Amino acid sequence: MIRAVSAAQRFDSRGNPTVQVELDTELAHRTQSGKFRALVPSGASTGQHEAVELRDHDASRFGGKGVANAVANVRETIGPALVREQFDARMQLRDLDAFMCRLDGTPNKARLGANAILGVSMAFARLAAAASRMWADGDDGQGEPLYEFLRREAGADKGPYIMPVPFFNVLNGGVHSGNTMAFQEIMIAPVGATSFEEAMRMGSEVYQALKKILVEKFGSPATGVGDEGGFAPPITKPEEALDLLTAAVKSSGYTGKIAFAIDPASSEFFRDGVYDLGFKDKTADRRSPQQMQQLYQGLVNGQYPIVLLEDPFAEDDWDSWTEFNKTCGIELVGDDLLVTNVERVRMADERKACNSMLLKVNQIGTVSEAIEAANLAFSLGWGVFVSHRSGETTDDFIADLTVALGTGHLKSGAPCRGERVAKYNRLLDIEAELKALGKPCVYAGESFRFPSKLKT
Repeated sequence: MIRAVSAAQRFDSRGNPTVQVELDTELAHRTQSGKFRALVPSGASTGQHEAVELRDHDASRFGGKGVANAVANVRETIGPALVREQFDARMQLRDLDAFMCRLDGTPNKARLGANAILGVSMAFARLAAAASRMWADGDDGQGEPLYEFLRREAGADKGPYIMPVPFFNVLNGGVHSGNTMAFQEIMIAPVGATSFEEAMRMGSEVYQALKKILVEKFGSPATGVGDEGGFAPPITKPEEALDLLTAAVKSSGYTGKIAFAIDPASSEFFRDGVYDLGFKDKTADRRSPQQMQQLYQGLVNGQYPIVLLEDPFAEDDWDSWTEFNKTCGIELVGDDLLVTNVERVRMADERKACNSMLLKVNQIGTVSEAIEAANLAFSLGWGVFVSHRSGETTDDFIADLTVALGTGHLKSGAPCRGERVAKYNRLLDIEAELKALGKPCVYAGESFRFPSKLKT
């Protein structure tokens, strides 16, 4: 049971404040401390339909980005209420999340803040993992892995464990970098690897090869990195980025084993019904929705091994999504379009707007609601693509969540920067642990989009 709930202002990877939550529990006599923490991430390119990240808007502190109010909401409102309610950690994560939503009382968590609520939800999930086996089996006090608890919570505890394909954002643009490329993320995916460990090696080697190519082509300043650890060289067009990746993959000896993916994050450059690809350098490159469809079709059907396209159109440009999806032969992922929200997923299904959902826990604000959205997407025959945020922390929660849900793929940035690598290192630990225990463990590989096939 929870004895106390505390919160503090800590920092994310962009140096902005974020919320840390700590639960003090009655497990103190059975674990090292009985305390369970979570750090909440933050996005830069956020959808307008996301749950509300509560900021202080006090210009005299942190440029208005402080989270003192969210921290106070945990300490003064959420915490005391949870201590009174005494939720059973072994089986009441959904009840706790629903209770916090009712306590907030708004449709988008605007009163207490999704960042306040999510911190508690994540910390409680960690408590639940520690508690679930202890009280049942009286084991050695270590509980069970977080992925094991979340797997059961999601109803996904059948068949082998699926290790995901890591989609590495190795070239940054958009609002995540200082170059002039409008598209936000250009990714590589080691679909030809045989294990997550091998995928990490392939991704790291291509990343280092890309760095050498950038130095030769543009000079050392081109190896500066963006928010997610990808390089941000002086390029503008997506073809330039894809050509650089093609050369890096070839140099590494992995041609045919590494696929590409693109996240334009197009809501960031959608203005008055037009897509402004010159928004960063004020050049005249404005495209109609029809012209954007043609651009993407040319890239997808061209020479590049593109297997995934995320947010090619703005969050409410439904007509473009639906029209493009009619002939799109690859994974078409909704991020700002869906914001990990079951109602938006249902809307997209009705309009046949996409075939995959990006899962970001802080878009919806509780672990339970994120799982519910993922299960709905799976039931529709969609893919589910787990994602970090550009303002990340060293919290590795999403690594366990990815394995628990068996999504088959995730993105956590480049194989660079501690807050990105923390997730990848956790996945390496999970894979090693599963193999050491002799549990069935399969790398998703080319089946990343439909990992359920690996469970049959």
